Amino acid sequence: MTPKLSPPPIAVLGCGMGRPWLAPEAAACLAAARVIVGGARLLAAFPDHPGRRIPIAGPLAAVLDAIETAATAGQTVAVLADGDGLHFGIGTTLLGRFGPDRLVFFPNVTAVAAACSRLGRPWAGLPAVSLHGRTDATPLFAALAAHGAVAVYTDATNTPAAIAACLLERGGESFTMDICEDLHLPGERVRRLSLSEAATASASALALVLIERTAPPEVALHLGLPDEALLRHDAVFTKAPVRAVSLAALAPRPGDVVWDVGAGTGSVALEASLLNPGGPVFAVERDPARHALLAQNIRRTGALTVTPVRAEAPQGLDALPGPHRIFVGGGLSTRPDLLPELCRRLLPGGRLVINAVLLGSLGQAMDRLAALSLPFTLTQLQASPASPLAGDLRLAADNPVFILTAAKEPAHA
Repeated sequence: MTPKLSPPPIAVLGCGMGRPWLAPEAAACLAAARVIVGGARLLAAFPDHPGRRIPIAGPLAAVLDAIETAATAGQTVAVLADGDGLHFGIGTTLLGRFGPDRLVFFPNVTAVAAACSRLGRPWAGLPAVSLHGRTDATPLFAALAAHGAVAVYTDATNTPAAIAACLLERGGESFTMDICEDLHLPGERVRRLSLSEAATASASALALVLIERTAPPEVALHLGLPDEALLRHDAVFTKAPVRAVSLAALAPRPGDVVWDVGAGTGSVALEASLLNPGGPVFAVERDPARHALLAQNIRRTGALTVTPVRAEAPQGLDALPGPHRIFVGGGLSTRPDLLPELCRRLLPGGRLVINAVLLGSLGQAMDRLAALSLPFTLTQLQASPASPLAGDLRLAADNPVFILTAAKEPAHA
């Protein structure tokens, strides 16, 4: 019996920047291909190739199906990729469909490497994100918050101007933007602009930007921020000892969506952003004056992954993505509909942490959690900071705070 032969490997050819250039082994692979796949610009760069052409246009599913059909029929397939196919390219999509055993990759120069060579900037350790075809800027904010620099792949919607405007809205004035257009093409242009200048600049469709912080944040963001580090109008905020225990109970993980409801001036939200790298934090505050201070504290600490939301809960929560973690600093007694809505929106396996100072508020919260069949734990915390008195020290006790922690059952497989 003749064994069934596997389809031949699908070659993914990185074409580098500008006019495609292929190393000899990759060029030989292309010459032997009976089917070539690529965007219009790359296909046009090989006008004399005799193979059948599959343009990458429209839904990728149809393109992948056509590649599968050709490879299964025994035809050799070469996929032309901008830059390097495994660096924010089509290579990831191909791996998801065909797996590594059916693919062979030929690397080439990436846009990030080309841009850094033009700028004379080392790119080892430089994070890169792609906003191409994406609507969530959290990876951009996370990279800048953690590293102070990032390379960004743009598209027709997420243009350099749109990215600069987005950062300015978040309070990121202390950055410059290098706009690198048409790299290795005749119209190549590289410009260094302030974000204000970049927000009004036009750019080529083939543009990569490098964003770098030019000055450190006014306040170094870290766990255990001193109470006096943040701008605030009054003494109503989550103080450092309670904040530490509440964040430990919340236990945010990398990538989690976190809500801080009734965020005040943002003490919990800001520190939570350190514990869920790659994930967004939505700080919801209804009071205009506190919301203004919240936005200033985000700017002063560089906590770009924290989004200030001026809204009345629960109505203002509708547009937010489902949370893995929710912190509530108070106010449940005046909004009886809030806790049931928060529990409904909390994702399976999520955690809810409530701070209460009044016994009545504590009792109501426990009754509602019990009615919702959410198991919870209760901790009472009272910190006593030392203060000077008569040449010595005395302990000045803060108000006791009750910390309720509820957990939602994970989704069943």
